[in-house]
Amino acid sequence: MACPYFRRADSLPRQSSVVTESSGNWSLEDEEQTDDALTLRHLQMAIQLLTAPSNEDLNSAVTSLICKYKQNWPNITKLRIDMDTLKNFPNYDYLSDIQEILLEMDESSASEILVLLGEELIITCCTGIIDRAFRCLGTELQEFLGSLDGVYDVLKLQEEDDCSDTGFVCAGDGELIFTSDRPVIAWLLLGSLKALTRMLFNVYVNIKIEPVEGDSRRYRYLFSLAKEVPAPRSLELIKQAPDAPTQRSNSTNAADLSMNSTTFCKAFPWHFIMNDQLDLVQLGRGFSKLYKPYMADYGCHATTYFDFKRPKGLTVKFRDIVRRTYTPFLIALKNPANVEDFTAKGLEIKGQMVHCPESNSLLFIGSPFLDGLDGLTCNGLFISDIPLHDATREVILVGEQARAQDGLRRRMDKLKSSIEEANAAVAKERKKNVSLLHLIFPAEIAERLWLGATIDAKTYPNVTILFSDIVGFTSICSRATPFMVISMLESLYKDFDEFCDMFDVYKVETIGDAYCVASGLHRASIYDAHKVAWMALKMIDACLKHITHDGEQIKMRIGLHTGTVLAGVVGRKMPRYCLFGHNVTIANKFESGSEACKVNVSPTTKEWLIKHAGFDFELKPRDPSCLPKEFSNVGNDTCYFLESYRHPSLDDHLPLDDHIKAAMKTIIPVASN
Repeated sequence: MACPYFRRADSLPRQSSVVTESSGNWSLEDEEQTDDALTLRHLQMAIQLLTAPSNEDLNSAVTSLICKYKQNWPNITKLRIDMDTLKNFPNYDYLSDIQEILLEMDESSASEILVLLGEELIITCCTGIIDRAFRCLGTELQEFLGSLDGVYDVLKLQEEDDCSDTGFVCAGDGELIFTSDRPVIAWLLLGSLKALTRMLFNVYVNIKIEPVEGDSRRYRYLFSLAKEVPAPRSLELIKQAPDAPTQRSNSTNAADLSMNSTTFCKAFPWHFIMNDQLDLVQLGRGFSKLYKPYMADYGCHATTYFDFKRPKGLTVKFRDIVRRTYTPFLIALKNPANVEDFTAKGLEIKGQMVHCPESNSLLFIGSPFLDGLDGLTCNGLFISDIPLHDATREVILVGEQARAQDGLRRRMDKLKSSIEEANAAVAKERKKNVSLLHLIFPAEIAERLWLGATIDAKTYPNVTILFSDIVGFTSICSRATPFMVISMLESLYKDFDEFCDMFDVYKVETIGDAYCVASGLHRASIYDAHKVAWMALKMIDACLKHITHDGEQIKMRIGLHTGTVLAGVVGRKMPRYCLFGHNVTIANKFESGSEACKVNVSPTTKEWLIKHAGFDFELKPRDPSCLPKEFSNVGNDTCYFLESYRHPSLDDHLPLDDHIKAAMKTIIPVASN
């Protein structure tokens, strides 16, 4: 009968460079980015399928199990779970529920069903990149079990937050030891290993599971051949060919080795051989250079000079080390007793332990575990101590180059951060300067001034101008200190400035008690006169909330006029955006002709206020003699007092603010267009 662990030519089918069918259970964002290249992450995902299957994978396996075996066990339909439960509760322990349901259903059949579930887990989920990850572990069963041991050990080291106590130990031919706190995982693994053996190597095996004596968390799996799939016809023809070459038998006698121990020690300086008593019987040149002077005094036992750091939990006995030969070993050099100048203390050597049955000894062959020249020299070693064939030499040199590149990258990143901080500071100052310009000039003019453009004077038609002053301001100043006057104006004009932002009008200037605004300069619309009129009413209303230092109510008179003006920037030192023209003077005259707490509106402004339906301005006509002498009254019209404003859609008894807000909601879309 053929051994199930021999290397089969047909056990590893040729893999396509592109997997056409990927598993639906794994979401790999980087798989397409790497052109479907196999990575360490894929190995981790594959082994996780054996040691900690996800709820989605278990659900797929359960669904397949029910379809195949519901006639044998009708109650296994209870194992199915709603997918919404898995989505809503990502930490749900589905496997524990499966175990409880099986024990309640039929305790005698629970282990058998779990084994079948493990097989379905591989059949349904081991596809695409996961199948390729499993196949890369070996071309025959024993290689697969050994790689499972070594790879899982490396993966656990990379997971810093992995506190689980699971693990594989390939203890010999056809023997695997698995450690887990959950027996249900151990039974699932049995079925998974059966399915993997069939899928990967076309070999049918019986697997016996038994607990390891003295440790309830460890399970031993013993593999034996059950049935082998017949070889393809092409292989049979090759085996029957009379001229097929035969492999020359290699001698097992150490005397037939075409290399003496001196040459071997030179070629592999970081090796040692120890007998079944763990006494060192041969040292490579690297170890010999460090320890040979001390062996006459301190003996040859391996534990005197080496600390076995990995595999973790290893008992330093010959038999236990033989059982872990499929696991990478990491040993640290010890300082011989009473030796103070031992420079290589703590130096780590990573390598492999090989059992030599012909001499019943163990061969360790490895390389210094270093990442740069500094680590080399600190341990008293030289580049010449690393053999040419050892990849560690390249790792050290490339590591130095990478370290230099990292240093340059860090300096560049630091410089980049400094530049970004400087740019942010400049942008912040620029924003302050632009904001300051926006307080002085219209937005369009401020941007052009910041860019250094020349601002030419320009004529603007249909600009509505507001002039206002405080009635009796001279008398108020005569009875108050300058600080009282400034405080009064600051409080009042603060409200007026907010109105400018509310109605999007430009504040031209403030001289003493005179306050002047204009609308229609740079964002002209058909409602410029309306906005200035609403602001005038708000200004009169705001005066009711302010008093002078001696308790008297502040009274203002306001004049409005609409016409063509010339606007431009005047001056280089403290420049101002000024309005010029006959209509500016006329607007000032309408303010002079107004009365306390009244808004005097010119005939041209009145025409704009009543031009558009939907705005009810209460205008009280005045005597034509109240018109300024400079005003050209072509239509024999007169000026008006603006009494109030009421929006047609609101009740008349509502406050002025509500009516103005309703009107602003109407004109904002039109004004923005």
